[in-house]
Amino acid sequence: MPSLKDIKKRIGSVKNTQQITKAMKMVAAAKLRRAQEAAVAARPYAEKLHSVVSHLAQREDIDGHALLNQRGTGRALVVLMTADRGLCGGFNANVSKEAERFIRANEQGFDAIDLMIIGRKGRDFLKNRVGDKITKVHENITADATYKTAQLIGQEVVDAYSAEKYDAVYVIYNAFQSAIVQIVTVERMLPIQSKETDEELQDTSIDYIYEPDQGEVLSQLLPKMVEVQIFRALLESNASEQGARMASMDSASRNASEMIGKLTLQYNRARQAAITKELMEIISGAESIK
Repeated sequence: MPSLKDIKKRIGSVKNTQQITKAMKMVAAAKLRRAQEAAVAARPYAEKLHSVVSHLAQREDIDGHALLNQRGTGRALVVLMTADRGLCGGFNANVSKEAERFIRANEQGFDAIDLMIIGRKGRDFLKNRVGDKITKVHENITADATYKTAQLIGQEVVDAYSAEKYDAVYVIYNAFQSAIVQIVTVERMLPIQSKETDEELQDTSIDYIYEPDQGEVLSQLLPKMVEVQIFRALLESNASEQGARMASMDSASRNASEMIGKLTLQYNRARQAAITKELMEIISGAESIK
């Protein structure tokens, strides 16, 4: 049975841990508010841009635009978005497991799949599982993701696809729904395709006027579409990370409170037993003197 000193020391240690988890919860809550606002604000623009590009992909001559061309099933690239830090529940593990499942299942029948990871935790999780598939890792960019960051990653992806290094590009990330719910999402970025059905496209017949010309407009618009998709995924992933961390630290704080209660009860019982033992020794000594 642990001594009173050991139990008291453990209670102090748990209390210190509880203070840390409470502070981390408050920090995550403050970051979550800003991250959620940014993620929600980016959705309408991203969805509308995708709608416009979907109509273009269905109605225009796409043979001359590499980002619209439908190719075979040679090599694919998966862009996985995780975090650089832990202590956020299953946030990193869930999305990393989905990437591993996607690669191993290979439901699209690709000859090979490469993996680009954003975030150190994704690399740590997958390096011993599908390490041979990892071609590049971007670290220390998830905490303060900007559109400039998305532009650089998007340009890298667009250049590789335009050079026909890949026949398809997918992005896997946690979509933010609430502080306690994050949905693992798999989306195909390239080639750009319509999310709408043929009937929906026919019901919304839109004619576009290009200025200066169709080729120039599409050459500017299509890469931006990829950048916006990556930027939105970064924002969604960041908001999901903060929500998961806040929920995780709240759970840790409650568990610490329960543990402190149990240890305090154990301490009081041990202390009472020690006092009772001392009283019995005193009484026994007094009786022996008589």
